Amino acid sequence: MKSFAIKTLINAAAIWAAAWIVGGIILSGQGWWDKTVTVVAVALIFGVVNFLIKPLVKLLSLPLFVLTLGLITFVINALMLWLTSWASDKLDLSFHVEGFWPALGGALIISIVSWGLSLALND
Repeated sequence: MKSFAIKTLINAAAIWAAAWIVGGIILSGQGWWDKTVTVVAVALIFGVVNFLIKPLVKLLSLPLFVLTLGLITFVINALMLWLTSWASDKLDLSFHVEGFWPALGGALIISIVSWGLSLALND
């Protein structure tokens, strides 16, 4: 359970960094508390999307992994972030990704920040 909470908080920090850096990712709210609750909820949705849907997409795109030497991973991560944005819109959360290119940039930022924080907070 502790590991799940830490991973969710790492994802929340990474999503917040992506929203701060990438222009097409919008995290809105009245104050910092609203933004914090929103980003934690989005991190939970992002975790569920990555847990349930990403393995299936990776399996179905296995030939593309071989063909692109794994670079398709960036596109899949962008699509997972875009799907998270869609689910957040359906749940009336103040998080939105405006297109594929911001999703690709955001996925790259999220990957880098979550990797760095995972290294820093390693058991």
